[in-house]
Amino acid sequence: MFVAVDIVIHLLWLIGGLALLYFGAEWLVKGASEIALRLGISPLVVGLTVVAFGTSMPELFVCLKANSPQVIAVPAGWVGWEIAVGEASPDMALGNVVGSNIFNIALILGVAALIRPIVVHSQLIKRELPILLVASAVFVGMMSDMALERWEGMILVMGILFYIAANLRLSKRARYTQERYEEFEKAAIECSRQGRARLWIDVGLVIFGIGALVLGSDWLVVHGESLALYFGVPEVIISLTLFALGTSLPELATTVVASFKKQGDIITGNAIGSCIFNLLFVLGATAGIRPLKAGALSWLDLSVMMGLAVLIIPLMGSSMKLSRVEGVILTTAAIVYATVVIMGQR
Repeated sequence: MFVAVDIVIHLLWLIGGLALLYFGAEWLVKGASEIALRLGISPLVVGLTVVAFGTSMPELFVCLKANSPQVIAVPAGWVGWEIAVGEASPDMALGNVVGSNIFNIALILGVAALIRPIVVHSQLIKRELPILLVASAVFVGMMSDMALERWEGMILVMGILFYIAANLRLSKRARYTQERYEEFEKAAIECSRQGRARLWIDVGLVIFGIGALVLGSDWLVVHGESLALYFGVPEVIISLTLFALGTSLPELATTVVASFKKQGDIITGNAIGSCIFNLLFVLGATAGIRPLKAGALSWLDLSVMMGLAVLIIPLMGSSMKLSRVEGVILTTAAIVYATVVIMGQR
């Protein structure tokens, strides 16, 4: 009886952690974007930096909490929050990113195509997908010894800096960014009409957003580990499925809304861009702080992630769109993978 109550309590904390990660990312992106626009920063730069980093924050905070808990706990103590340091769990960090990338491609793009076939822009085929393929291959190569050393993490971070710089230079000619540019241009005009009170609201959104991400990552990792212990499930299984899906909620929500609005460029750019940032930025920063040593992460997980990065190129490039049939294929792949991982109980 008491065990059942404990499980329910851990589940409630887990759900609360997922909710904080979702809203924390939303608040951080909104507040930081509006502050940047007020400072006269180009809407294009805001979209390529603030928004891109913001949607990767849930994965980053969960990875840091799992692999370097003191990085989350110590700063939180400075403002009076008592967060237990706990033990490092590199498998949870690696599983979170690998699982998130699998779900970003298979589930998010699959669900979007099921709602409405997605027209794919040629720029995505020529640039973003090859970059994702190279980033995935480099990461899998680095994981040949099932470890990601600090120097390897720094190489990944340099990769994301190069990616951002290249985007800033090339995006002026990229038509697929026009819709997002116009979206932020309207926001910039609206920000200029609002007074100082709104500025303080934006600052508050940034502060509360970061706070929500810190607490959400702590709740998710701590209570996820407790549930794994109760059910005898390896921590990597929890991170590959529940954590990965939970930290992909901002991307999934954006995708569903964009599907109904027929905004295919936002859908594909959001999903593929998030995968690139997860590999280069999230894992790079996490390993740069403390090396990642895989224990239970398997070559099956890495192979599925790499295989989807390869598969999505012909699916998108064959007819320059993702059809509902292809959406079924991708969604089925996500369900089958999750089932195999859960039933395998590695």
